[in-house]
Amino acid sequence: MVAEALAGRWELGRFKERFRGRIAEGRAGGQAVGAPDAARGPRVAVLCPQTYMNDAGRSVGPARGAFKLPLERVLVVHDEIDLPFGEVRTQRGGGLAGHNGLKSLRQELGGADFMRVRVGVGRPSSTDPEIVSAYVLGRFRESEEQVSELIKRAVEQVEAVVLAEAQTAAASAPPGKASS
Repeated sequence: MVAEALAGRWELGRFKERFRGRIAEGRAGGQAVGAPDAARGPRVAVLCPQTYMNDAGRSVGPARGAFKLPLERVLVVHDEIDLPFGEVRTQRGGGLAGHNGLKSLRQELGGADFMRVRVGVGRPSSTDPEIVSAYVLGRFRESEEQVSELIKRAVEQVEAVVLAEAQTAAASAPPGKASS
């Protein structure tokens, strides 16, 4: 839901089928036709793996290779049952906390030092693996307004990270060289 909202916010256009997923490419901040590249924001690709969640790395790994991205330029948005519903946190690297999708990403990307935006979905009252699985794969129990607000906060956090990383890269680029 966050990826779809980002693609809309940045006006990336239609998703295409590639890398065992759906991908939209363009520039963060919108397309601003006729604007110089620097005014249009950094180049981005938003990938929604169409694998099982536990195999997300089989989608993200080949995409990273095709775009020749260093691991630190990969940003993963994922649900987090260890955060209360509505909380959004950002971190680089960190533990995998039993999240099989993150384990798959670590394996296929060659490390876990990628940036993450963790979207709190809360935890069910049971620790039974089947109940937990049904909880994270099921529909939200919160209101549509609460879910919309959560998605909005996650989108804003992703955009802040992407734009901050682009500013850092541009500041460290040699004179006369723009980074995208």
